[in-house]
Amino acid sequence: MAHSAPLPGTVHLVGAGPGDPDLLTLRAARLVMNAAIIVHDGLVDPAILAMARPGCRMISAAKSRARHSLPQDEINALLVREALAGNDVIRLKGGDPFVFGRGGEELEACRAAGVPVEVVPGVSAALGAAAAAQMALTHREEASVVSFVAGQCKGLSEQNWAGLAGVGRTLVIYMGVATADAIADKLMADGLAPEMPVAVIENASRPAMRVLRAPLAGLGALVANERVKSPAVIVVGTVAARGQAAALAQLAEAAA
Repeated sequence: MAHSAPLPGTVHLVGAGPGDPDLLTLRAARLVMNAAIIVHDGLVDPAILAMARPGCRMISAAKSRARHSLPQDEINALLVREALAGNDVIRLKGGDPFVFGRGGEELEACRAAGVPVEVVPGVSAALGAAAAAQMALTHREEASVVSFVAGQCKGLSEQNWAGLAGVGRTLVIYMGVATADAIADKLMADGLAPEMPVAVIENASRPAMRVLRAPLAGLGALVANERVKSPAVIVVGTVAARGQAAALAQLAEAAA
């Protein structure tokens, strides 16, 4: 007697937020705590992975600029394969799955294979970093437009950022640490003033968080001298001069 194939499991594309487990949505936390299989990015904080139940199978899909432990097509195939075997899979991604997280590609691969998908949004890296630094990305006195770009997707030369940064505008750059010098040159070539404030927010919402500031012309030197590492976002605009760190610095100067 032939055995019928198992019903496919569900792939849950889950946003893990910027790092702090307390910033998970309730839905995300429940899925992580009850998961049998978690396929996770390298930027997911270990404290979030520690929430999983004993026996949960952890599969790292960590990526770096120079090394991919699993290429994207293999990640897609892995999710489909596990789901078609009848397993529910948590695909845990830093920030939000649909903001520079390739969640759209994974969704399409699962749909093409007949695998059901649930998307659980997360606090994006930009919003989490801004909140942790107490830096409003839009501010009535500073900026009414905010844009998000990737600092290395398909190469800087292929991206048109004209008009995204400047007076009344905030630009948030993901994955820009390795190309900080080129980013500064690109923005200044587009007409942005060399003295435009820039903030680099590293390890947002985590104990090792840093908020570093410089004028745009000094962005590359700041990243190099401070040895900034991912996860980090770069905020370009006058709002970058605001926030908790700037306020504390002003208080210290006033008291000196």
